Amino acid sequence: MNGEGPGIGTVEDAGDGGQHPAQAVPRRQTRPVIVPELPREQADTPIGREAEAAVGVHGMSHRPPWPRPPRRRIMTIANQKGGVGKTTTAVNLAASLAQHGSRVLVIDLDPQGNASTALDVEHRSGTPSVYDVLVEERPLADIVRPAAQMPGLFCAPATIDLAGAEIELVPMVARELRLATALRAFDSSRLDYVFVDCPPSLGLLTVNALVAAEEVLLPIQCEYYALEGVQQLLSTAELVRVHFNPGLHVSAVLLTMYDGRTRLAADVAEDVRAHFGASVLRTVIPRSVRVSEAPSRGQSVISYDPGSSGAIAYTQAAQELAMQSSGTRQHG
Repeated sequence: MNGEGPGIGTVEDAGDGGQHPAQAVPRRQTRPVIVPELPREQADTPIGREAEAAVGVHGMSHRPPWPRPPRRRIMTIANQKGGVGKTTTAVNLAASLAQHGSRVLVIDLDPQGNASTALDVEHRSGTPSVYDVLVEERPLADIVRPAAQMPGLFCAPATIDLAGAEIELVPMVARELRLATALRAFDSSRLDYVFVDCPPSLGLLTVNALVAAEEVLLPIQCEYYALEGVQQLLSTAELVRVHFNPGLHVSAVLLTMYDGRTRLAADVAEDVRAHFGASVLRTVIPRSVRVSEAPSRGQSVISYDPGSSGAIAYTQAAQELAMQSSGTRQHG
């Protein structure tokens, strides 16, 4: 980990709009959860946050590069439970990796198009989109667009037309392989990461994402019922592995929406770590108003408020992903 180093249970912006100083959580008997700690000298005031954000944005070009993987990594970000932070995770991990020298493509496979919105990519109905790739067999290269003000980050947008794709794909030949086929035909030799943002379901769109990917990144909310539905997703992933994609595996689990003021969050984190073991990233994502605000400005929280707890957490989680590969390479 770099920067200020992790603290135990320190959370900013936890449900109160970020207007009060961060508070330390009392020590528990359970294994501690790592939450990024803000610099102690930071003034938690609107002026202080804006100043730090400005410094962060202006210094983007000077961020040190992280090791890039020896070959492109395709990761499906999936969880059939809604509201766990799939899109937020896809956008902010991608933005952070791009800021540190990687070239990243986000494929928005959710008809709501929230990832496209957050990356400020046009996705009105009729815009060339993932729908055309899956249903009309249009080349993926025709629809990929650069993300605004974020060099190295690209997006394949989703439109509301994608909502009908589940039905339209049913009678088609090799319906589960549409996205994988499009990715194989796409020249991704200069990409380091491909993140596929899935809808909150286990339909054909998610199955296409699992068939196309090598890895699954599983965001899990630190709240009651957190593991509800996860087993069904894992069962679906296993079926895909057996029948279509032998290399598919869960490479990372990310704990999201952690509220260090509650015992429940720590208990859920403990249960998830016990269940998934070393696959769980050390960093957890705290609840943060800034993370929720950023998409409305067409930005990731990484560029919207680099000094916020959410931005720091996603940056640290992205660095963990960057360091996962053994035998990494440095290239420009």
